[in-house]
Amino acid sequence: MDFAATVSQEELAAFRRDVHRHAESGLSEFWTTAFLAEKLSGAGYAVLLGDAISDAASRMGTPDAAVQRARLETARQQGASPAWLERMGGITGLVADVRPDLPTLTALRFDIDAVDVEESPEDAHFPAREGFASLNAGECHACAHDGHAAIGLGVALELARRRDRLRHNIRLIFQPGEEGVRGALPMVRAGVVDGVKYFLAAHIGVNATRDHELVCGTTGFLATTKFDVELTGRASHSGSEPHAGNNSLLAAASILLNLHAIPRHGLGDTRITVGRLSGGSGRNVIPSSAYMVCETRGATTEINDYMFEKAKTIIEHGAAMYDQQYRITIMGGTGCAASDPQAMRVIREAGEKIPYFHKELIRDMGRGYGSDDACAFLEAVQKQGGCGTYAQLGSALAAGHHNQRFDFNEAVLAPGVELFCRAALALDEIGA
Repeated sequence: MDFAATVSQEELAAFRRDVHRHAESGLSEFWTTAFLAEKLSGAGYAVLLGDAISDAASRMGTPDAAVQRARLETARQQGASPAWLERMGGITGLVADVRPDLPTLTALRFDIDAVDVEESPEDAHFPAREGFASLNAGECHACAHDGHAAIGLGVALELARRRDRLRHNIRLIFQPGEEGVRGALPMVRAGVVDGVKYFLAAHIGVNATRDHELVCGTTGFLATTKFDVELTGRASHSGSEPHAGNNSLLAAASILLNLHAIPRHGLGDTRITVGRLSGGSGRNVIPSSAYMVCETRGATTEINDYMFEKAKTIIEHGAAMYDQQYRITIMGGTGCAASDPQAMRVIREAGEKIPYFHKELIRDMGRGYGSDDACAFLEAVQKQGGCGTYAQLGSALAAGHHNQRFDFNEAVLAPGVELFCRAALALDEIGA
């Protein structure tokens, strides 16, 4: 299959830099969603937004209303289309169909959210030096999702020019809230991959950190549950009436230590982390509140469930020991899934036709990087009899993922577009 690109490397770099400049945290990607919707609609795509792509009962970790209002206003001030902002109904991300009149065979996922990191202002940092560093304080594309969004837009424009040759619909999913694994499950439960037979996703870097490298599939992702714990006790004077108080910080400290004492599972890796603990009100007051930000992970969904159930038991009994009321709030979560050989072969065959990817640097399978929300889509497609893969696009990195100096080689953008297009078009023919 011949492939003549019509979207230039310069256009892709411009897309990437525009998205990078307007970095937005998960589930608040208002400017980014409007930008993509405008481009995709202009290319003739059927664009779905809001409740049509996100199940309300499954949403997790959504920022509070005041934060969302402020971020929506920021997006508006930065030039986001008011019409598209209105159509979102406060829900970010979108789904775009190139041939909505045909059955959907293949879905491609591109995540679009930034990381809660303050971007480096140093001249040695390429985005800062070239003038496209994040405009938004504390929000930075430090994980290449700006590159993924640009690749997704490039793929969309290339497929639009080939839509008359397609035998099936190809669905592009621009997913919000990948960080914290909050965005995929509501989309899955809204039905965005129902009936899909093939699923493709990719990430720049991960464990492919050399230019010209390609990893065709990924295994070793960890299932995870993100959760917050609120403890409520009773305040009292710490000098005259310490006995009258119920110490929430003491309860939280006991819970923290016992969470890290959960026996590890014999059938696979497990993780438990309390990333933040705060509480209390003053030096001479028995603390009457505490707040914990936590996560579990496991080599399989079942092993992660084991960790989370143990954690819930410890929290329940730790709270009881110190006469606390408690609340556990699920803030995010996803299962785990591994790439399928059939889909990996399609990626390999496509990659071997692209000069950027050197054949000696193409390998079938690599390890994942913690957890990724793409697993929710892949697992759902696999459960309905389909298959898919999560590829890794090789690029030298200026610093590690989620570092304030993170950057990747923009030369990977055009090959990434060609890889997705070749693979999607090949699957379209296989499906016929």
